[in-house]
Amino acid sequence: MHDIRVKICGLTRPEDVAAVAAAGARYAGFVFFPASPRSVTPAVARELALGAPPGLAKVALVVDAEDALLDEIVGAVPLDMLQLHGRESVARVAEVRARYGLPVMKAVGVASEADLPALLEYGRVADQLLVDAKAPKGAVLPGGNGLAFDWRLIAGRRWPVPWMLAGGLTPENVARAVAMTGARQVDVSSGVETAPGRKDGGLIRDFVAAASEAGAVPRL
Repeated sequence: MHDIRVKICGLTRPEDVAAVAAAGARYAGFVFFPASPRSVTPAVARELALGAPPGLAKVALVVDAEDALLDEIVGAVPLDMLQLHGRESVARVAEVRARYGLPVMKAVGVASEADLPALLEYGRVADQLLVDAKAPKGAVLPGGNGLAFDWRLIAGRRWPVPWMLAGGLTPENVARAVAMTGARQVDVSSGVETAPGRKDGGLIRDFVAAASEAGAVPRL
């Protein structure tokens, strides 16, 4: 039996943050990537973060962000973690972690066995890993595409730091994903939306409940 920690990403409205907190999720994610329908400005994210209850970890998702943008975000928004979701190098992850003094989660896209070594490399410098479905060729967004990958690729594997499973998760399949991979943390964005960027309180509640129930199943 394990406590499954849930991250709901791409929050844009105060009612989203309230729904995430009420459902018992542990992380609230804010996207700072203009191409995303879930993108928010530092000013909007600040208001959302200030409205979050204590204990809900606030995460900023950025994609290949330069220091100027990171300075602006970190200066405006009370954050608990930075999530690097682009093509940041191992050196850049270490640099961001040192510069801002915040825990860093590095997203790594997985489509095949060949993508797994990167998880070990980034696991040496990041505080957490986000194991995500690799974006399809030509995709505008590096994540949030609602795609899953073959979870058997990571079944039973371990990395140097805690990790989170993402990619195509929904209230209907999250229990299966947890059972197949052994994930202790899961991340969802489009899987709890009624339209791109429009979170649904009922779906958030269902997702967190399904993940929690999956964690309550004894492991053999």
